[in-house]
Amino acid sequence: MIRTRLKQTAAVAALLGIGAVVAGAAQAESLDQVMKRRNLTQKDLLSAAKTYTPTGGRDEFVAFSSGGQSGQVIVYGIPSMRILKYIAVFTPEPWQGYGYDEESKAVLAQGKIGGRDITWGDTHHPAITETNGDYDGQWLFINDKSSPRLAVISLHDFETQQIVVNPVMQSEHGGAFVTPNSDYVIEASQYPAPLGGGFAPLEEFNEKYRGAVTYWKFDREAGRIDQSKSFSIELPPYSQDLSDAGKGVSDGWSFTNSFCTERYVGGIERGRPPFEAGCSANDTDFLHVFNWKKAEEVYKAGKTTKINGHDVISLKTAVDEGILFLIPEPKSPHGVDVSPDGKYIVVGGKLDSQVSIYSFEKIQASIAAKKFSGVDAYGVPIIDIKDALHKQVALGLGPLHTQYDAKPCVAYTSLYVDSQVAKYDYCEGKILDKVSVHYNIGHLMSMEGDSVHPKGKYVVALNKLAIDRFNPVGPLHPQNHQLIDVSGDKMEVIYDMPLPLGEPHYSVAIAADKLKPLVRYKFGTDSRTGKTSPVATRPGQERIERSPGEVKVFGTLIRSHITPEIVEVEEGDKVSFHLTNTERAEDEVHGFAVSGHNVNLSVEPGKTATAAFTADRPGVYPYYCTEFCSALHLEMEGYLLVKPKGLAQAAAVQTAGVTYAKGDFDKQYKSCVDTQAVIDSVVGYITSTNFKDFPQVVSMVEDATDQLNFAADARKKADEAAKKEDWQNATLWAGQWWQYQVKAADIGLRAKTFLEQNGAKKVK
Repeated sequence: MIRTRLKQTAAVAALLGIGAVVAGAAQAESLDQVMKRRNLTQKDLLSAAKTYTPTGGRDEFVAFSSGGQSGQVIVYGIPSMRILKYIAVFTPEPWQGYGYDEESKAVLAQGKIGGRDITWGDTHHPAITETNGDYDGQWLFINDKSSPRLAVISLHDFETQQIVVNPVMQSEHGGAFVTPNSDYVIEASQYPAPLGGGFAPLEEFNEKYRGAVTYWKFDREAGRIDQSKSFSIELPPYSQDLSDAGKGVSDGWSFTNSFCTERYVGGIERGRPPFEAGCSANDTDFLHVFNWKKAEEVYKAGKTTKINGHDVISLKTAVDEGILFLIPEPKSPHGVDVSPDGKYIVVGGKLDSQVSIYSFEKIQASIAAKKFSGVDAYGVPIIDIKDALHKQVALGLGPLHTQYDAKPCVAYTSLYVDSQVAKYDYCEGKILDKVSVHYNIGHLMSMEGDSVHPKGKYVVALNKLAIDRFNPVGPLHPQNHQLIDVSGDKMEVIYDMPLPLGEPHYSVAIAADKLKPLVRYKFGTDSRTGKTSPVATRPGQERIERSPGEVKVFGTLIRSHITPEIVEVEEGDKVSFHLTNTERAEDEVHGFAVSGHNVNLSVEPGKTATAAFTADRPGVYPYYCTEFCSALHLEMEGYLLVKPKGLAQAAAVQTAGVTYAKGDFDKQYKSCVDTQAVIDSVVGYITSTNFKDFPQVVSMVEDATDQLNFAADARKKADEAAKKEDWQNATLWAGQWWQYQVKAADIGLRAKTFLEQNGAKKVK
């Protein structure tokens, strides 16, 4: 028994990269000692081994989670559960300069509602573009429940590119969901309201309030939603909820569930029972079944009405053209999920104990035979639930959302009330396993679990409550994303991850190797359009352009200076800083902040960004780089001098704080010559290898070459000043020469280390 335990301990230690202390070893504790001190079990260590990602290691999957009221998207790795980034979408975010540079301000401005700036969002349901039903890792969509908006995020640089406002809805929840080739992004309304806006009293709810589903046309080549080729379908005044697109045999169809089909209007202040009473009185609500391919034909044939310039297929036309059908579903559902082969649609009802599994084949048979149990109050045909069901499976209390496994017929459904995940065979209607989570799980996510080829391995439970799981941080607790190992027959929770941003609702996870993000932009790129910025500035072309009442600065950023370093304007001038990061090395980001002017840019390598403001208060305002970019980061500074209006120009007289003599110049010059010898040795090593086989190193070599070119120019200026015995400027220019050398050496040493660690070979 003891020997078996020791073998297990050694195996787990090997997985973790931890070994037991041997005689003479310097390690302070053995694995057993650590386990005892921290009260850990073998199971704990095995869970740790399954999630541990060594230094420099990468995750197998990348998850994109809604950020709830933060208006952002959260990106984290699986299985490590390490947060990698927050993507700013509907909310300004200063680290990334989102909402602070003019380019991103233009994106946020697309999301205005009725001319009003909306600077937050309630993100709910992310969706990744698909090709033939599989995630392709090119674009990400996310909706805003608080205002009916949809955003497009490029996965080339993880930046928001577009926001569109729904022209007919007043609220939404059922977005974003994509068709199998991302032709359309589906967005369904939530709370009924007059389409297109405007007022109607609640007493006219049944007549003038409506729901809708919008099919946004996505132009993949442009990476933008084409609003001119998008359309909506008018729906009864039910509260529509989540959606899903058919796939495989059900491609061309989509499904949207609903609640409050009672069409109840609450009003505690009017002496009526609240919404929750009247909206959950019936035993069933309605699953909406759409033939969106037919709807597309009707839209292209012009059989629509215009609401706010947007094409809408009326409810009557949808019925007459055979576009819309209804099927009873469990009350208050939250999730309609199509199986990978498209044959089944799974719906869970929050106030039921079972999931209902609908057969697409049976639905089609009823439609073809025009076998309906009747129509609703708006003339929409209703398919009898018995004629559409494949199975109903009693899973537990509060079934919500379903995801699929790589194994055929295996699904996972969240159970909100029971705080569990159920694993079951939806073909046979048989429960396979259950696992408890902490607590009140909402959505759940499996790896690529809503695509045609789910990957299995892991499920993430998105739990609404954490309560006792983490260190207390006040009344507002984080939420808990729990990682569940589903690789075996039994599910096992292996990691708790606190999420302290917004209220995350839903996540999607994609195999990491499908993502091909940029590491730098082409020179002068406007990252919000993907095109070359018209104000991009190359080194040596920096300038200040002045006109009455306006100053335009065309500058560059590079370790460790901002050019220009001094900008003088007059009170009341409109000032624009157009700044281009001329670095080529990966992750050499520069920021730009101006004291007192609410300016902060994030300018990644190759990117051009603009800060614009009115200099309305005289004063001296330092500006600086906000990203720690080099050893001389703090010296990457400048001054904005705002002169009082009408102040006469003073004579330019500046005295040096420190004076330099010939000895200072000679000393600095020798340092430069000695540094060059070090650089030459590094260059000699790099060029003796097959460095061109490593794109990362090629970029670093290009960057270092640029630095050495700048160094050569600084050396020339130092030599010219020395000839004039201007030891002050000669010494300073020699110092600048040395700074460029240091930056080149830093890059070269990084390149050398990379080559050594990645198996570079010597070449003849």
